[in-house]
Amino acid sequence: MRITFIGGGNMASAIIGGLVKQPEQQIAVVELDEAKRAALQAEFGVTTLAALPEGFGAQDVVLLAVKPQALQQVCLALAPRLNGALVVSIAAGVRLAALTRWLGAARIVRVMPNTPAMVGKGVSGLYAAPDISAADRAVAESIMRAVGLTTWLTAESGIDDITSVSGSGPAYVFYFIESMIEGAQQAGFSEVDARALVLATFDGAVELARQSPLPVATLRQNVMSKGGTTERAIARFEAEGVKQAIIAGALDCRARSVELGDLLSKDEV
Repeated sequence: MRITFIGGGNMASAIIGGLVKQPEQQIAVVELDEAKRAALQAEFGVTTLAALPEGFGAQDVVLLAVKPQALQQVCLALAPRLNGALVVSIAAGVRLAALTRWLGAARIVRVMPNTPAMVGKGVSGLYAAPDISAADRAVAESIMRAVGLTTWLTAESGIDDITSVSGSGPAYVFYFIESMIEGAQQAGFSEVDARALVLATFDGAVELARQSPLPVATLRQNVMSKGGTTERAIARFEAEGVKQAIIAGALDCRARSVELGDLLSKDEV
């Protein structure tokens, strides 16, 4: 498979890192920044380009990994060069209708990945129009499976839904880890020890939740005893509205994803 990345930022690098471990991948990266090109070539041994190639073929994959604000300009430059290539877009917010408008008649799959892809633990939501073939879907899925779990979304609005869960979700987890580390330091642990303890606690809790057939709520209750230490902590969380704040924040995230989709999918004037 020949895949050309347009943009060589962090997420593109994460996907490339997963793909180069697979056999028979021909990967090129179009990146304006000379230092980034050198770094990508040194780390992954991929071909790097300072400008778009003259043309692609119908069997090629073009992966759009530029900032959403720059996507229209990039797509308009790509349109006469595609020649039927499959386009996979990981640009947040820009909807299929806009991509189709800017690229002309094109085979397009939208993807919402997340940053744990950098360590091969990503979650990617994929959406394609109903007329996209099973073969094209399989190609897009195989690319994203190189960096973690994939799930197909039945409607394009699912991109906004998954943004509020796994797309932005790592930040929620980091926020909770950050808070626990600060709490551990206030309890008397050094910053180094606090970080190690909290990360190990998260690792263990997530693995237990993964392996246990019990609901997560039951696993939480199993840690609590009446009148005990954990019950006191959870009671404070409930009194402070922590659960409701997290739920509300995720829904606010989804609403903002919709707003950005409206904004970023407009043609530039």
